Amino acid sequence: MIDRKNILIVGLGLLGGSYARALTKKGYAVRAIDPKQSSLDYALENGFIEKGSAEVDPALVGWAELAVFALYPHVFVEWVREHGHLLAPGTIVTDVTGVKSAVVYEVQDLLPEGVEFIAAHPMAGREVGGVENSTDAMFRGANYIVTPTEKNTPEAIALCRALGEELGFAKVRELDPDKHDEMIGFLSQLTHCIAISLMTANTDPSLADYTGDSFRDLTRIARINEDMWTELFLLNKKKLVAEIDAFSGELNRMRTYLNDGNTEKMKEMMRVSTERRALFDKKL
Repeated sequence: MIDRKNILIVGLGLLGGSYARALTKKGYAVRAIDPKQSSLDYALENGFIEKGSAEVDPALVGWAELAVFALYPHVFVEWVREHGHLLAPGTIVTDVTGVKSAVVYEVQDLLPEGVEFIAAHPMAGREVGGVENSTDAMFRGANYIVTPTEKNTPEAIALCRALGEELGFAKVRELDPDKHDEMIGFLSQLTHCIAISLMTANTDPSLADYTGDSFRDLTRIARINEDMWTELFLLNKKKLVAEIDAFSGELNRMRTYLNDGNTEKMKEMMRVSTERRALFDKKL
């Protein structure tokens, strides 16, 4: 349970809508701002927000005790720059953005005195977007990362952790923004790069007639929002390029062993892979 009953969702897409569904079920008063009236209408008709506005309504913003921003990073920063002064003193602000170092410090500097931003990253999503595809079920079994800075109070960090628990995430963890971006560069952004590259590496239109589970599993995330992911990649460019280089090195190592017929070295890589995946599964 969190001690903020009035929750404003800014950005009512897949994640914003899923937050709204989960928090409404828990008894919180949830309202939303989104430029698409159709998204607000859908949420109102389905009962997971009590009020919404397609404009930035000062009364609605001032009503919030907790504001959750589910926007593209650049849109989030611009929103705070233009409208952050409308947030009432004592309001806690959090987000869902997939990169932190390029966003967190700027937003903290832009917010007015008495309004605290504690960043978070729900490690959950679907291949389809939009509020009509929102579901709080995707939070079950997923991880939620809180990314505090030295500017955050213990109270705000505790509230953000409690929010993750209220939403139904299986694990709530803390990382500083830089370490978060390093981990996400490997665990999320690199894997999306691999999936994209697999889908663009072969132009045979008959792949679906012959594929097995391995290709389907590896390319599930290749159906991608190019605008959002391009922005995320560029905001974390240095770390992502380093991860791509490290992965390319390992793939090239396997290529070398294969080309040389070095069966023992190939098996050694496979044994390490199997051991690490077993440990990963155990921790899951």
